[in-house]
Amino acid sequence: MPTILPFKAVRPTRDKVSLLASRSYESYTPEERESRLRDNPFSFLQILNPGFKYQKEISGKQRYQLVRNRYQEFKEDEIFMQDREPCYYFYKIVNRDGLEFNGIVAAASAEDYENNLIKKHESTIEYRENTFKEYLKTVGFNAEAVLLTYPDHPEIDEMIAEVMATRAEYEFTTTYRDTHYVWNIDDKTIVEKLQGHFAEMDAVYIADGHHRSSSSALLAANLKAENKNHKGDEPYNYFMSFLIPESDLKIYEFNRLVKDLNGLSKEEFLIQLDAMYRIENRGVAYYKPSKKHHFSMYLDGEFYSLYLRKNNYTINNALEGLDTHILYTTILQPILGIDDVRNDTRLAYADGKKDMVYVKGEVDKENYKVGFGLLPVSVEEMKQIADEGLTMPPKSTYIEPKLRSGVTIYEF
Repeated sequence: MPTILPFKAVRPTRDKVSLLASRSYESYTPEERESRLRDNPFSFLQILNPGFKYQKEISGKQRYQLVRNRYQEFKEDEIFMQDREPCYYFYKIVNRDGLEFNGIVAAASAEDYENNLIKKHESTIEYRENTFKEYLKTVGFNAEAVLLTYPDHPEIDEMIAEVMATRAEYEFTTTYRDTHYVWNIDDKTIVEKLQGHFAEMDAVYIADGHHRSSSSALLAANLKAENKNHKGDEPYNYFMSFLIPESDLKIYEFNRLVKDLNGLSKEEFLIQLDAMYRIENRGVAYYKPSKKHHFSMYLDGEFYSLYLRKNNYTINNALEGLDTHILYTTILQPILGIDDVRNDTRLAYADGKKDMVYVKGEVDKENYKVGFGLLPVSVEEMKQIADEGLTMPPKSTYIEPKLRSGVTIYEF
């Protein structure tokens, strides 16, 4: 039974929240980061990029310590405050496309992660896990929640709706045109009911943030070993999460782009494809797949539909039925010679929000030779992969919502 608890968030004052909240650091171009750091002294990027103060690139442990210093300065300057009582933070996002996401920011248990009550569907890289663990250990806080999803629950939906009918603690719109609303809830009746509802669930699932959750679990184990008086209720035993119902998740596909045909001519490539796919030339008409195990392909100025020949492909588990896995095992690896889909520089990814129009443009500009379009992975597929203890190929899902960093902060 998952343990999902309220916590005392460190968060910006109401007058500063819109200035402070930022997207994830990597989502900004260097020019965007430079502009925000130069023009906005309250941006959370000032904490994440402490070297800007000295006009110097700083990395490694020195950067971690300076991040901690900047964070402490924001607290000393009363840009941040901390709630006196543990709260659940009800969070609503209405994005620029008009999609609405309603969920709860809370503390999830690292022990539940280890015991598979928080289920995973993606593999993690040990180097990244350990690097982020050391970062967390030095800075002492987590400002970016792991996105968790739970089965639709009418009673929780009703509680969220009742709270969101009241005035929000925060309401702000970003330059990205997303509007964010936050309610801090310390009412004991609501808190106890929510804890009970989550405890009744068999499991919750990671939608986005596998490395963050894994690093938090490593940190918990590390600090537990160092603490002779460990009790189990210390803040380091938990990590910040944003929990939303399954029906609120928006999952986009990642389309694939490949720089060359692995030494094959166009005709040779199509002949090899024919062994596993029924191929139809769609000409210049835009084509997107409409069924599982169907793919679109853009090659040499034309769209193609690829229909998997099911008599030639056997599905024994959830992973083998996943389109990203099928594309890899039938095309990318055997025909195009791409073994390492995580690191091969001949392969690139474009999230489905850019769609096949973007893929077409990249191929037409001769940046890539061929592009492949997929359908999004469903929530059911994602859960089945996790339930069977399997892991998806990299870049199988692009998931919304995306929370802003710095709106709620969890301290260890």
